[in-house]
Amino acid sequence: MTAPRRRVSVRPVWLLVWAAALLLGAADAAHTVVKGDTLYSIARKYGTTVEELQRLNALTGTTIEIGQVLRLPGEGPLPTPAPATPAPAPAPAPAAPPLTAVPRLEGVSVTAPASVRMGDAFVLRLSGARAHEATVRFLSEVGENVRQPAERLSPLGAAGEYVVLGRVVLGKTTPVTYEVALGGQALRGSIPVTGLGQTVQHLNLPPAISRRLEDPGRKAEDAAVEAAYARRTPQVWTRPFAPAVKVKAQSSAFGQPRTYVAGGPVQYHYGTDYPAPVGTPVLAVNDGTVVVAGMYPVRGGLVVIDHGAGLTSLYFHQSRVNVKVGQQVTRGQKIGEVGSTGLSAGPHLHLEMRVRGEGTDPAGWMNRLWPR
Repeated sequence: MTAPRRRVSVRPVWLLVWAAALLLGAADAAHTVVKGDTLYSIARKYGTTVEELQRLNALTGTTIEIGQVLRLPGEGPLPTPAPATPAPAPAPAPAAPPLTAVPRLEGVSVTAPASVRMGDAFVLRLSGARAHEATVRFLSEVGENVRQPAERLSPLGAAGEYVVLGRVVLGKTTPVTYEVALGGQALRGSIPVTGLGQTVQHLNLPPAISRRLEDPGRKAEDAAVEAAYARRTPQVWTRPFAPAVKVKAQSSAFGQPRTYVAGGPVQYHYGTDYPAPVGTPVLAVNDGTVVVAGMYPVRGGLVVIDHGAGLTSLYFHQSRVNVKVGQQVTRGQKIGEVGSTGLSAGPHLHLEMRVRGEGTDPAGWMNRLWPR
């Protein structure tokens, strides 16, 4: 899906915004893993990151077990718990009837991509007389650092042709596995995933950056963005997606793996940076509803547009924001102007395209009609 693009040298000072994930606030208690916990949900609960939890607890992956005690930022070594009489186990909730795996579903045909790359958005197609009754889950998301893993999704479409948008997590090269369920039966399949082949950048940012992130408004900023990711509204776009700025050059490509401090974990760039003069118009990539608009400590002048179907576009570091929350916008409409606000040291637009809150390559959306 992703078109080749010219690689240019990166100006790391522009990338300070992504150090935020490493420098979140401290908590004051250990956490015991319970059913339903993931590293991502625990990180959100305590205002930290998956990577920080992995570092503090010497975890090499995202797998955790019920009853496991995790050290949290700001703690000393975990205390040894005193022996205790275990409480009686609660009565289990009635389980849903198991689905029967079948080689095909009556009334539904499923078409999946032959392969995808990490960071791709993709389409799972369902056709047939009962396609609208089916639901889809991406089972491989369980245990991954994603929002709402394996969420049960209803397909979008009409007249026997339906689709579900998929996403491939950055850093993931294991196959995407999916489940299409209908009437107590389930069809399962997998899609091979390839990497992007990018070398890791070592930015070695100084500790002083943490002081630039200790703004009391950052929690409200993150909460506003997370609320936008959680929206599930009908698809509203009907035309191909258009570039957000009339600039072709990129100062930082999507998916670039980096370490921010010496010996730190590898993280990824979830958008694309387009260098442009201050005041350059920023345009909506497609029709939608403005759900976030304003000036924020980290992302600066920020606009978030909900396009429906779990898709949001985000526009960082603007010098001016020309739209308001709740406003309906159309493709190509001016929503603001390029700037260098928030954690930025030079004028540019940072653009993100997120499917159910996870970053996908903006280049794969531009000048194309989705679903395709």
